[in-house]
Amino acid sequence: MSTTSSIFTTVLIVAMSLSAMFILVQATIYVTAIASPLQRMAAMGAETLLGVVLLLGTVWLATHLAVRIFGKKEMAHFSIIKWHTREE
Repeated sequence: MSTTSSIFTTVLIVAMSLSAMFILVQATIYVTAIASPLQRMAAMGAETLLGVVLLLGTVWLATHLAVRIFGKKEMAHFSIIKWHTREE
């Protein structure tokens, strides 16, 4: 099961990264075609924000899925039990 999920996660991350890059390239082509300097400047800021959100979201999802798939489940269970039975 872990092998299947790791392959699926890898394919998903690659697909998301490529999709984000294609979206950013299309946005760059659109932004550079804007004639007004003020509108182009605003569009460049929006494009930068879009790039940060897309690429950081991809990295976050990759990390989150990797921890869920490859994380030690015994350790997480032990820490929850230890936290609940902690004496003060």
